[in-house]
Amino acid sequence: MISVPERPPVAMIVELGEGVYEAMQVQNAAEAGALYAAKYGWNPAGISAAVVNSTGLSGVTASPAPSEFCGCPAANAIAASACAQACAGRAIAGTYVRINASLTHQTILAYPGMVSPTTLTGVAIVRVN
Repeated sequence: MISVPERPPVAMIVELGEGVYEAMQVQNAAEAGALYAAKYGWNPAGISAAVVNSTGLSGVTASPAPSEFCGCPAANAIAASACAQACAGRAIAGTYVRINASLTHQTILAYPGMVSPTTLTGVAIVRVN
């Protein structure tokens, strides 16, 4: 049997709260990149800068890099298609940008069954035309 040292539950609650807060900030960073793309269009450097500079957390990255693709709206997603191709309903495929944000989260204490470090990720997709 593995002996696990006792840790106060307060420490676990604080670390869980910190992890949830960081996960929300990472998603917000991806959405900030999407807002930038919606306003200024396809500009990978500008989108990446918006992701990195949108939060006070250090270590947030726009990784993988923003990508541009064409697609048609579907029920729960965007179906990739060739640009200028006709979609269902006679609409033309739109141009979309996928923005990713990530942050490596490290716990202060080790907990059984919890992987540390872990990567927190956020994703946002926006139509730019």
